Amino acid sequence: MPGTSPAMPDDPICPLCDRPIPSDAKQSLHHLVPRLKGGRNGPTVLLHQICHNEIHATLSEAELARDYNTIAALKSHPRLARFIAWVAKRPPGFHSKTPGPRRKR
Repeated sequence: MPGTSPAMPDDPICPLCDRPIPSDAKQSLHHLVPRLKGGRNGPTVLLHQICHNEIHATLSEAELARDYNTIAALKSHPRLARFIAWVAKRPPGFHSKTPGPRRKR
């Protein structure tokens, strides 16, 4: 089953949830400043896909560019902090649909 292999010592660490990212786990690059807001060539971080989905379900592109363009800022958001506490209890390769309602547009 994909995403269920044990973490290996050389697996990258997701900077949002601090869990290893196994090679068979769903993963993606997150632009700390959204591409549409000037971050095309800016810094990116490798995240679990579920962590990346939660960021974009929670925050708009404008909010990400203006107030949440660092990992520390993302971790300080109340909804993301609750998500991190929840997902930290899951295996490293865990993936599911993004829990909870999407942000109001």
